[in-house]
Amino acid sequence: MRKAITLWVISLMWAVQCHAAGFQSVELPNEAGTAIKLAIWYPSAAPTAVRDMGVFTQEVATNGEIRGKKLPLVIISHGTGGNAFSHYDTALELANAGFVVAALTHPGDNSQDQSRATDILERPKHVVAVINYMLGDWEKHAALAPDRIGMFGFSSGGFTAVVNVGGKPDLTLVFEYCKTHAADFVCGLVSSHKEQPRPIAKVVPKQLYDARIKAAVIAAPALGFTFDAASLRDVRLPIQLWRAEDDVLLPHPWYAEAVRKSLPMEPEYHVVPGAGHFDFLAPCSEKLARIVPPICASQDGFDRASFHRRFNAEVVAFFEKVLAEK
Repeated sequence: MRKAITLWVISLMWAVQCHAAGFQSVELPNEAGTAIKLAIWYPSAAPTAVRDMGVFTQEVATNGEIRGKKLPLVIISHGTGGNAFSHYDTALELANAGFVVAALTHPGDNSQDQSRATDILERPKHVVAVINYMLGDWEKHAALAPDRIGMFGFSSGGFTAVVNVGGKPDLTLVFEYCKTHAADFVCGLVSSHKEQPRPIAKVVPKQLYDARIKAAVIAAPALGFTFDAASLRDVRLPIQLWRAEDDVLLPHPWYAEAVRKSLPMEPEYHVVPGAGHFDFLAPCSEKLARIVPPICASQDGFDRASFHRRFNAEVVAFFEKVLAEK
């Protein structure tokens, strides 16, 4: 009996270790000047501790040794006004499942600085730079599998992901759209950045496409109406697409639905009943809810924490399937 209990304790400890997440923060140079800040989560067997991140806590092994070889990599691109921690709960779930996750804070479009929020074609460049860094200069890059790379994008990050996997938006359509949808969030954003005359691009630079990305999870993508079947014809990879049923910032059918119907391959499509736009963000701590109540408030009857348990499980399962080791 004593031996059985001992074995059970050992197996429990091993299970806990195998599901630990390492964590580190780094910065990498950016050709536009402002450094790209990265939050990196990865599987680790090192001891964990609860770390105070200011408006939330996470249990991680800071700078712990990485566990595993030929690990898949997922890049996370946040929405306008977000940062590298906007989807930290999803990142932790992925790391616990054996993925390396690199979430970036987009320079000029984040929670501290939105001076270049409409310069949206800079965002895919940031993603390419992050992948280059992770595969080449990151101190733990030898543990990565270069052929197992996925991307997660929300809102403007969802648009970013579509471009990075081969989408070619016609951004001149933004001005046409805003003539009849002036109250939309994107139209207000463009109007508030009149000194920065963007978006104007009709031709998307080829270097924004990154063939190293083999699959993408796209939640509530911004500017979906700038794509059509012709501009998405080269997007031929597995995609999991999410839409919040009650998204008033990016209203149906101009955003997620516009992407869905134009993709050449049917995506794994999820419509979340009762969800609002910000419900794809990590559940808020009480402190964060006091600071930014609009992004933390859900509709009556919608349980964001409960939804995220399912959401994160679906995201992990998707990437496990499409980025499986060959």
